[in-house]
This record gives sequence, C-alpha cells and structure tokens, in this order.
Amino acid sequence: MRFAKRSSTRAGLLVLAFAAAAVLAVVALAVGSRLLALAGLAASIALAGVVAAWLIVSERRRHEAAELELTSEARFLESLVETMGSIAGGAEVLERTRQEAERLFEARALLLPPGERPRRAPAENAMVIPLRARDEEIGALRLTRQRPFDRDDVVRATVLADFAAREHENAKLLDDAGVREAERSRLSDQLITAEQDERRRLANELHDGAVQSLSGVALLLDAGLNSIEEGRGEEAQQIIRRALERHRATIGQLRNLSFNLEPVVLRDQGFAPAVRALTDQIELAHNVQVEIDVEAAEELAEKTQAAIYQIIREAIDQALHRGPPQTLSVTMRQTADGGVETAITDDAPGERRRRSLEELEERARTLNGVLTVDQGEEAGTTVRVVLPPYATAR
Repeated sequence: MRFAKRSSTRAGLLVLAFAAAAVLAVVALAVGSRLLALAGLAASIALAGVVAAWLIVSERRRHEAAELELTSEARFLESLVETMGSIAGGAEVLERTRQEAERLFEARALLLPPGERPRRAPAENAMVIPLRARDEEIGALRLTRQRPFDRDDVVRATVLADFAAREHENAKLLDDAGVREAERSRLSDQLITAEQDERRRLANELHDGAVQSLSGVALLLDAGLNSIEEGRGEEAQQIIRRALERHRATIGQLRNLSFNLEPVVLRDQGFAPAVRALTDQIELAHNVQVEIDVEAAEELAEKTQAAIYQIIREAIDQALHRGPPQTLSVTMRQTADGGVETAITDDAPGERRRRSLEELEERARTLNGVLTVDQGEEAGTTVRVVLPPYATAR
C-alpha cells in the first residue's frame, strides 16, 4: 500500500514535468524560436521515456509486492488449515486453540473464563475474541504482541475462534454420546440379567412347587390303583381323595403363578383393580389389613405399570415370608418434579435379605428409578421407588 502511494506521487510529478516540456515546445514554435522549441521537444521526449521506464519499474515492483503479499497470505492460510486439523484431532480443544493462536499470530495467548474481560479496553497490540457455541459463550481468547493487530488479524482470529468453539461443542457431544452409549449398554446388561434371574426364579417355583406336587399326585394315584387291584376299596377312595385335593392345590399354584406373571385384570381393567385383587387375596389368606392408594399410576405407561406391579408383588411376598404382617399399605403419589413415588409399607418382623433387595433394585433400575429401603429398629419395612419425570411419560 505505501509503495503504491509513493509510486503514484512520483509518476504524477513526472507527468507534470512532461506536460510542462511539451507546453514549452509549443510556445517556442509559436514565437518562432526554433532552438527553444527543439530543446522543449527533446526534454518532453526524454521525460516521456523516463515516465515510461518509471511506470514499467513501478508496475513490476507493485506486482512483486502483491505476489509477496499473496504468498504470505497463502502461507498463513495453510498454517490456519493445519491448525484447524490439529485442533480437530486433539483432546483439549480450547487449550490446543490457545497454543496454535500463539504460533499463528506470534503473540501471547490467554484463555479467559466465560463473560470475563480485561478492565481496560484492548490496545492496538491486543485483542479479545469470544468463543461461542450455540449463542452461549464458553470462553474468550486474549492475544497480545509487540506490533499492532490489523483488520485481517481480527478476521483470522475470529475464524479460528469460531472453528474452535464448534469443535469444542462437537467433542462435548461426542463425549455425551459415549456416556449415553455406555449407560445404554449397562442397562441392556441389567435387563438381560433381570430376565435370566426371572427365568431362574420361575424355574425354581415350578420345580419346587407344581412339579413336586404333581409328582406326589402321581404317587398317590399309583397307590390308589394298587389298593383297587388288591380289593381295598375304602383305602383306595381315601388315597384318590387326597390325590384330588393335592391336584386342585397344584392348579391353584399354577393359576397364581400365571396371575403373577401377567395378571389378566391388569391387562383388561387397569392398574388399581389389579393391585386391589392382589391385596384382596392377601387379606383373605393371611388376615392382613391392607390399605391402597394407587390412583397416581394412571399417569404411567402400560409397560411401566406392569413393572411397578411386579415390584409391589415381590415386596409384598417378601413381607409375607418374614411375617406375615398385620398391616400393609401400598401408596403412589406424584412428586414435585413430575415423577411418581411408590411406597410399600409393612409391619412384619425381621429384616429383608440383601439378595431380595438386589432383585427389587434391579427392577427399579430398568425403569431408571431409584429404590430405597427404610427398615425399622424392631420391625417393619418401607420400600420406596421413585421414577423420574421422563420415565413416567406415556
């Protein structure tokens, strides 16, 4: 720029001198002075040559200066591209940006926290470039050096800051995706473990309950046939009667097992009638006073209701094994943040086994819920499951 201004000024002076020599030659011819006319003409020709030579040299110098400037700009852009590649491949994006800014601008770079600025306004040899991601400032880059920053430096630093902010946001999103993937994998493993535990529990219940009962029925029927063959009719009737009673009891066990797996009333009538049917059986079988308030379950999705029902059923079964209790309550309420809390309280003596609590915790985790157990000093337990708002959405 300065070279171009100097060249333009000198070229203007030479043109004026050429014009003056030409005017002198014309005036000399007009007055009839041939010597003066020849001198003016020679001067004008010489000055024209000088102007032409000057223009050629100055234009060449201007081209060389422009080429040098373009070469310098190209080198800087190449360095900027390399810097962006280095930032994109690094872990600490902001710190890497600070280091690369020092190298690019030959300046001292400092990372400022979001919203923080120097008390004094930046001088010509200092500038502050904010780092923004999604209209939110994540920091600022302050550059200082001995020579002033020009407009091009500000534009380049802004480009670098914008790229660094986007890369920082991408790295954050990638980390979040990794965390979510790890959580999804953990929940998937928990679900598989829960399914295996449930199958194992069902196999044990069938083996220890229905299969053993049916084996006993088969033995009784075999004994009854033997009594009939030997003519002991009254004894055979008694044996067959016992076999029939055990057979009916086995049918009841299988019906209860089927009801616990997926109660028909839960599917056909809803959550509250299913819990009421469960507690009614307990009241009749064990003479337990039961209170329920589960209207808040109507806000839950169908699959969530089924999972909560299984937690309630298992918590009650555990209370019966420890007791049975005299009183039992099942309550559900909506929390302040929009979630749902389920509480199963009993006054049965003894403590719950850790293994049984782990099964309940596993079921709660599949719902992204939190399970806590409050045990009384002498007797009684409260099992509480809290589901977050997003887990309760239909």
